Amino acid sequence: MTHAHSLKDMLTAAEQRCADQGVRFTAIRKRVFELIAGSDSGVKAYDILDLLAKEHASARPPTVYRALDFLLELGLIHRIESLNAYVACPCPDHKRGFQLMICQECGNVEELHDERMSEHLDGVASEYGFSIRRQTIELLGLCRQCH
Repeated sequence: MTHAHSLKDMLTAAEQRCADQGVRFTAIRKRVFELIAGSDSGVKAYDILDLLAKEHASARPPTVYRALDFLLELGLIHRIESLNAYVACPCPDHKRGFQLMICQECGNVEELHDERMSEHLDGVASEYGFSIRRQTIELLGLCRQCH
């Protein structure tokens, strides 16, 4: 995802989002975000822990998971359920559901915001008296380069 959005721009947006929300973008939170945003594919929590441990001897799983929870809550990252990994969100201000296209060959993850899907799912859910609070659609396949 970083090919369309520079790491610097994503960091600036993340810092601004934290400032707007009145929360601290601590050094650990920032570094976890950088590690995730620096990858075009999903990053697993223990990979983040391994990388952090090389920089901070005190890095432990709870530290990483607290940072991940913080970043998820602010919408700065997404959890890829099928891979149990995390990917940076290039546009944290989006209000609706999103879709992730995940290449099974190279691991590249691309984020989409197709309102038609969100509207269709809202309509179907309402027919059943269900109100959607969170929506993540993962599309697994091959990207253009690997196809």
